[in-house]
Amino acid sequence: MIQASICTIGDEILIGQIVDTNSSRIASALEGIGVRVTRMVSFGDDRKEILECLEEELRRNDIVVVTGGLGPTKDDITKSALAELSGSRMYVENSGQLGIIENILKSRGLDMLDINRAQAYVPDTCSVIPNRLGTAPVMVFRFGEEQYGHQCSLYSLPGVPFEAEGAIPDVLDDIKGHFRLEDIYHRSIMTFGIAESALSKKIADWEDSLPRDMHLAYLPNPLTGVRLRLSVYGGTREEESARIDRKFAELRQILGEAVYAGYDTTLQEVIGRMLKEKGRTVSAAESCTGGMISQLLASVPGASEYYLGSVTSYANSVKENVLGVPAETIEKNGAVSSECVARMAEGVRKLTGSDYSIATSGIAGPGGGSEDKPVGLVWVGVSSASGTRTCKFMFKGDRIRNMERFASSALNVLREKIMSDSNEEL
Repeated sequence: MIQASICTIGDEILIGQIVDTNSSRIASALEGIGVRVTRMVSFGDDRKEILECLEEELRRNDIVVVTGGLGPTKDDITKSALAELSGSRMYVENSGQLGIIENILKSRGLDMLDINRAQAYVPDTCSVIPNRLGTAPVMVFRFGEEQYGHQCSLYSLPGVPFEAEGAIPDVLDDIKGHFRLEDIYHRSIMTFGIAESALSKKIADWEDSLPRDMHLAYLPNPLTGVRLRLSVYGGTREEESARIDRKFAELRQILGEAVYAGYDTTLQEVIGRMLKEKGRTVSAAESCTGGMISQLLASVPGASEYYLGSVTSYANSVKENVLGVPAETIEKNGAVSSECVARMAEGVRKLTGSDYSIATSGIAGPGGGSEDKPVGLVWVGVSSASGTRTCKFMFKGDRIRNMERFASSALNVLREKIMSDSNEEL
């Protein structure tokens, strides 16, 4: 199988000044055409280090994709390092990229400077893929067996994320034209409500039974739960799809309702599909989640068909005066209680006229907790015509992580409520 390494160049990445988003986009694109990414490496603007690292990556891999260090300033040294690496003796002007540079500068009302023109000059050892979105071209270097023990290619992309992303389709086309590729097939199954460690223990025997060419990855996320991804390298898509279908059918038998989808998705997308299929609507009353549930629901295209609105009732006065929570309920049980979230859910459902409603009240932290109600405690209420259900959860994390877990747990309770109502209708 063709293997690739992705290298990012720039001191700004190493010191945390910018976040490297290029690597993940490039890796995803390469996997999609059957190239297995084995390594991601970052190194600074040091000529010797660039040369040593790239030579090591070329020895290890068939393809090396480099981003960064191609700008007009003096600290951008990738081009000269690649010229040395490839044994270039001179630079040549690429007329296609020069024309793009002229048009970009003209559109911005800028004059052509020597440093701008210099970006159209490339080592005579490379071929060029024009960068239509910027001034630095994509340079392609090809190396034979005599240099690294196998034929390999290096693609040097600009570091600006939207320029790098824009160049990816042309790079993929070039790879397809120069390498014999095999299929890589990935499928995911989405789970919620079971921790990664507990999940691993529960499916240990199933995982041990996987064929040698199937690889399982655990991908936890506080907003979506644990995504289990099966990957098969080689074979045909039709064959591997059928094999993974059989393994996932076994997994569903083991995990039951903890599985909420057999493909990459989110809780809010699954809930949206369920509500649209049944012609139902939903609303929200949020305290500790501060509108996060509403944002997640509204982030799904077409949410206006089923999401009616919400009340962010942070203060007790809003819980009482807007949602109709009795003052004595809060006085007796506290705002963070089963009784309070039940009344909140019922209140917002009545207020908006929705079929379903969801409510949260908890302590996100870092302060505000007590012995009886510690930081990380949340109560969730979900209401429909069939009744109101409340659930209690405990988490340990910082404020934002707690809020994310509060919101996703609440969405999962809503999902279970919709499923339960559907089963009763049957």
